[in-house]
Amino acid sequence: MARSAPSSTDSDSSVSGDGVRTITAEAVSELVGGELRGDPGAAVTGVAPLDRAGASDVSFLAAPRYVAAAERTRAGVLLVSRELADTATGARATIVVDKPHDAVLTLLPRLYVAPQRVPGVHPTARIGRGARIGAGVAIEEYVVIGAGATVGDGVWIGPHAVVGDGARIGRDSMLYAHCTIYSGSELGERVKIQSGARIGSDGFGYVFRDGAHQPIPHVGRCVLENDVDVGANTTIDRGSVDDTVIGAGTKIDNLVQIGHNVRIGKLCLIVAQVGISGSVHIEDGAVFGGQSGLAGHLTIGAGARVAARAGVISDIPPGETWSGYPARPHRESLRASSALFRLAGIIKKLERLAEKQDEP
Repeated sequence: MARSAPSSTDSDSSVSGDGVRTITAEAVSELVGGELRGDPGAAVTGVAPLDRAGASDVSFLAAPRYVAAAERTRAGVLLVSRELADTATGARATIVVDKPHDAVLTLLPRLYVAPQRVPGVHPTARIGRGARIGAGVAIEEYVVIGAGATVGDGVWIGPHAVVGDGARIGRDSMLYAHCTIYSGSELGERVKIQSGARIGSDGFGYVFRDGAHQPIPHVGRCVLENDVDVGANTTIDRGSVDDTVIGAGTKIDNLVQIGHNVRIGKLCLIVAQVGISGSVHIEDGAVFGGQSGLAGHLTIGAGARVAARAGVISDIPPGETWSGYPARPHRESLRASSALFRLAGIIKKLERLAEKQDEP
């Protein structure tokens, strides 16, 4: 993976013989567009949380609840929001920015270099007949690429990964060890598939006939558009008679199950252990909290939010936040939960009234 292009701040940063990158507070402030307070020459080599940061680390303060930790921190450089800019800290330099999290995201590539992937095909890899392999591709140990598959330029495929017959992998994508891309799947550009994920497996579809559950043949594709990330051990089923489609820029966490014929829009976020049943239609920008579940054939509107562990059994309008089981608008869910918690106290009062009436 190529190193970042030089910039005006490179004169204030360096790489040691053991590969550790160092950058000064002045260079950090220029890089993130912040206001520097304190020692411009304070040098750092990494990023750490407030409670564990040392003199060679950058840390950040973005919320009032962490002010006490910031006051005790030993970080060399502290990125702090404008609202908390006057917080007293032990940092040698403070850099005031609008959004500390965004600033950290900008800084990380300067301090941590991704491992270099050497282009080439390992001798233990197996390439099927008619497969097309692009330029600058790195194919590691025991990879299997099926007949007629297409692997775009700059793709990296980790050890023991499998790309099925006729599958298509877009340029600059990354397939980590032991992931499987079934035949009929298509991945766009810059797609990232973590270890153990299964893309394009048959969905869970059966018809009870002649005294047995007969499987429905799955002839649809599984299509992941550009810039989709898929977490470890996540499974995404192919379509039965339609396609399963994951929209561009959507990010999927570990241990997620997405059923057949599901269509997910662009820029959605799906957190760990979410289960999405078949033929659900999710519009752009929706967010699903961990362990939430969706019944089949629902429509989730653009920008909707589903809270963790919610059980969704009906459509959700665009922009709304739902929670609970069965899921309902969040405020309604809170009122229902509050009423349930009060119920025990009400029952005790009724029991005491009943006891008084029974007294002679």
